[in-house]
Amino acid sequence: MENEKRSELVNPSAPAGKSLKYARREHERRFLLNEMPGGLTIVRTVHITDNYVDGTRLRVRQWVETLGDSTTTAYKLTQKVAAHDGGPGLLTTFYLTQAEHGVVAALPHRQLRKTRYGLPPLVIDVFDPPLDGLILAESEFDSEEALQAFTPPPFVLAEVTGDARFTGGRLATTTPAQLREALAAFGLPL
Repeated sequence: MENEKRSELVNPSAPAGKSLKYARREHERRFLLNEMPGGLTIVRTVHITDNYVDGTRLRVRQWVETLGDSTTTAYKLTQKVAAHDGGPGLLTTFYLTQAEHGVVAALPHRQLRKTRYGLPPLVIDVFDPPLDGLILAESEFDSEEALQAFTPPPFVLAEVTGDARFTGGRLATTTPAQLREALAAFGLPL
């Protein structure tokens, strides 16, 4: 059933039969954590600013990545077309110059900021205000089979892959009160 749903992924903006011409399937799972896990080795740190362009499925991202002693800033534009169940769907991404980012980021948007910690096979996102207290982990996979075979580590509180409340586009409009309500459903105080 899950594979059947994923095979039906279409981008309604694309001509018939072209949904996967430029997009790829996003094989991703998302998890809710109650705290940052201890005792793990962080291999990279990324400060992310996402601008979700109003009225679209577009996200403009700036990230500042630290790997060892080196820091890199990069920019990209992504279109995410959600699956029917609210989980991962189709993804189209391309990199931008700083000037291009500035033009697109000037469009009306809702902003989300977080710090991403690389702890393979997961990345863990710790959100900035107004969503401080929210900690999500995600893992990306090369195939549907790998996605299904993954066993989350014991520090995961709940899987939220199919829960639209925990997608970036939705979180960008989430108020602290709405976040408290969503986390309370999992027994987490904020």
